[in-house]
Amino acid sequence: MDFMDAEVFGVALVPLILALVELCKRTGLPDKWSPVLSVVLGLLAGVFVLDTGDLYEGIVVGLALGLSATGLYSGTKNVKEGVESQ
Repeated sequence: MDFMDAEVFGVALVPLILALVELCKRTGLPDKWSPVLSVVLGLLAGVFVLDTGDLYEGIVVGLALGLSATGLYSGTKNVKEGVESQ
């Protein structure tokens, strides 16, 4: 898989990472650990699922996936809290 394919397919992994983190939270994972789990899942996806052919490339893509999932969750949570407080 070349880098562009990894980028395109990787975008689809962000919601999957979000769903897995949410599942873990509902089964008892403390909220403070969800960003760490998100990054770990992103790293695992980048290295093992996307198979970019280069370990460092997989790590960079995986970090981007995990951090994107964390930011998406955080942004959605902040918007939800802002709407509820009005």
